Parts: sequence; structure tokens; C-alpha cells
Amino acid sequence: MDTLALLMHGFGVALQPMNLLWALVGVTLGTAVGVLPGLGPALTIALLLPITFHVPATAAFILFAGIYYGAMYGGSTTSILLNTPGESATIITALEGHKMAKKGRAAAALATSAIGSFVAGTIGTLGLTFLAPPLVEFALKFGPADYFSLMIVAFIAVSAVLGASVLRGLTSLALGILLGLIGIDLQTGQARFTFGILELLDGINVIVVAVGLFAVGETLYLAARPLVKDEDALQLKGRAWMTKEDWKRSWKPWLRGSFIGFPFGALPAGGAEVPTFLSYYTEKKLSKHPEEFGQGAIEGVAGPEAANNASAAGVLVPMLALGLPTSATAAIMLSAFTSYGINPGPLLLQSQPELVWGLIASLYVGNVILLVLNLPLVGLWAKILTIPTPWLYGGILVFATIGTYGISQSAVDLILLYVIGFIGYLMRRFDFPAAPTIIGMILGPFAEQEFRRAMTISGGDMSVFLTRPLSASLLIIAAALLLLPPLLRMIRK
Repeated sequence: MDTLALLMHGFGVALQPMNLLWALVGVTLGTAVGVLPGLGPALTIALLLPITFHVPATAAFILFAGIYYGAMYGGSTTSILLNTPGESATIITALEGHKMAKKGRAAAALATSAIGSFVAGTIGTLGLTFLAPPLVEFALKFGPADYFSLMIVAFIAVSAVLGASVLRGLTSLALGILLGLIGIDLQTGQARFTFGILELLDGINVIVVAVGLFAVGETLYLAARPLVKDEDALQLKGRAWMTKEDWKRSWKPWLRGSFIGFPFGALPAGGAEVPTFLSYYTEKKLSKHPEEFGQGAIEGVAGPEAANNASAAGVLVPMLALGLPTSATAAIMLSAFTSYGINPGPLLLQSQPELVWGLIASLYVGNVILLVLNLPLVGLWAKILTIPTPWLYGGILVFATIGTYGISQSAVDLILLYVIGFIGYLMRRFDFPAAPTIIGMILGPFAEQEFRRAMTISGGDMSVFLTRPLSASLLIIAAALLLLPPLLRMIRK
């Protein structure tokens, strides 16, 4: 009952007129961003961090969550109408959705995508509502050694498992930890890696790094690779609704996709790509019409889209309960917590209940807004693709520059923005993942602090990390994540 009472309090926060407006802006902007190929929620939230710096924290996170959910849906529009996935997680949607569109069934494909997103988002948010509090109770039993080991798991999972190369992931993580250590050491009072620059004594603002890597870096990369439109968006035929047969064939994939996607989102390095592929092949195996797969099977749109949106809710569980991001977007949202002076982790639900439960309640509200908004406005989202590419990327750079300068009015921050942006471009160009950099920058100082605390309590005895059962178990998990993939590849060879 405590959870339900807190959720009702959250609805009281989320249904305030200004917060409702932020939710509407978030899902609208998120859908528009999801439609544009290459521009994802991580880039958009990073771009808005400086602009929302003076907005109340609750309103800002309601906006960010709306962008996240909206972008997860928006990518399906271009996948279906243009065969161009707006997000990597909507690649599977393009397989069947575009074939349906070519047969004149684009409206039905878009409708099952929108309704599936609503069903999965609601189920995922229910999971977030009831799983986050018990996970927090478990996390409160952690000591400093356990926390350090947990962060090692997060480092390894996001760096070594994501991306094509373990070395590249760990290199990106090392860069983030280095950036996080710049400034005054709080225990010794010594300046670290500041090179005599006074503006660096307080450290590098995480917003500058986030905007540089994701907004500037991604924009430079996308601008260097202009979009080639081989075909125009297919026109919608008929009304954006489904036949009785479509409903009959879609409702089970919606549910299965939801229950496949949510656990993967909550796992470190789970992501949305794996559950969408898994959902697709599950539906193909279970379908009474397997011959339609590859030709425009509606189950091939309904299941993966549900898995995609359920995984988005799953990502928020470890972020809110443990302070651990499992995706690039979660890492950016985590940086927003630190920019507001809020320490993410188990105590977040106790210290900021209005923010957390208002955010969770806003996800329910945002899902309804998303459904109402997207069914009638699909044609409008398709027209966003006609925005000239130079205008789009130029506008992003202008907003990034103005927003970053507005935080501290420091020329050093602007120089850092574009230096880090160029590094972000090189990372994207040579396939170095950017998410571990942000995670390393945020969690690196926390890991250092917990390591020092553990050493102080144990009198400098390193065995404390192995003698505590929970810490030892987490370190074994980290070692398995690091060593198992290469071992499996060797066995296959």
C-alpha cells in the first residue's frame, strides 16, 4: 500500500498544469527526434541540459522522460514509411512495417506500433513502480566495498559488453574517469589535472561533456555523412486504425514483447536491440502465418515495437534505484541528476520522493499523451524528414553553444565543448562507444570515494573486497562479463 500511496502522490505532482505541459512538450519533441534518422533521445536530452538548467528538477525530468518514451516510438514512423530506422532499436520494425506500407497498409502498421508502444510502456512503468522500492531496500544493505564492486560491474558491463571491441569500450571508460577526476581532490585538497587553469579547479561540468560528446560530436559525424534519400515516404492509405483481424493478431505480440523487453532494459548492457530481435523471432516461431514474415506480417511490427518501449521503462529501474545507467540515454539523465546537485542511488527515493514518484506517474500520463498524439499526427511526423539537413545540424550547434555558455558564461567551457565534441566525432568515426565516457565521468569519482571509504574502514586491507560475500559475488560477475565473451569466441573457433 505504501507504493500505491506514493504513486498517488506522484500523480498529484504529474497532473499539475505546468508538469502536464512539460510532459506534452517532451513526448512531442521526442517523437519528432525519433523520426529524424540518427538523432536519438541521448543527443536531445544532452542538448536540452543547459537550456533546462534553471527549470525545476521535477519538471526537467518529466520533460526528459517524455523525450525518451517519445523517441522510442518515433523511430517506427520512418522505419515503416521510409525504410529508414530512426533508432537502432527500430531496425526490426522496418523489416515488416515497410513491406506493409508498400502493400497500402501503412496506417495499420503505424496504429499497431502506437498501441503496442502504449501497452508496453504501461506494463513497463508498472514494473518500474513495483520493482524499484524493493530493489532500493536491497541496495541499502550495501557497504562501501559492495558499492565499489557494484560500480565495477557497471563499468565492465557498459564498456566491455556494449560495442564491437572490449578495448575500445574500456578506453572510452578510462577517458570518462580521467575527466571525472579533474579538479580539487576533496580528501587531500590537491588540484588534479588542472594545468594551472583556475576554471578547472571545480572540475569539468558534466553537461559540457554530455553536450560535447552527444550533441556536437554526433552532429559533426552526421554532417560528415549526409543522408541519402533513395525513396520518398509512402503515403498513408485509409484511416490510421486496425481491422478486427489485426487486433486479433497483435494483442498477444504486444504482451509477449512487453515481458521480453522490460527485463533486458533493466539488465546492464541489455539495451533495446536484443529484445526487439528476440521478440521478432519469437513471433515468427509462434505465428499461424509464418509465410507472411518477410512480406509484411503485422506480428513482426507489434512484438518488436512493444519490446522496444518496454525496455525503455526497464532502463529506468537500475538508474533510479541504484544510480546505475544501462544505456546512453540513462547516462545523460544521470548526469542531469548531478547537475541539479542530486545524488542518484538508493537514497534518491527517500530524499527526493516528489521527484521520483512524480517522474514515474508522468510516464503513465506520457503514455496516454503519446497514444492520443501519434495516431492522428503520423502524416505530420513524416513531413519532418523534409527539413534541410544543414539547417538541422546548424541549429543543433547553435543551441549547444548558447546553452553551454549560459551555464557559467565561461569561454573555457566553450573551448572544452568543441574540443570534447571533436573527440566525440573521432570516437563515433572509429567506433568508440560514447556512453562509457559519460558513465566513467559520473561514477568514477563515486567509485573512488567508496574505495577510499572501504580502505579506511578495513585499515588498508584489500581483502575486504573478497571477504564480503556480496562484494565478492559482484566481482565474480564482473570477471565473467569481461572474460566469458572472448572465451566463447575461442570455443567457437
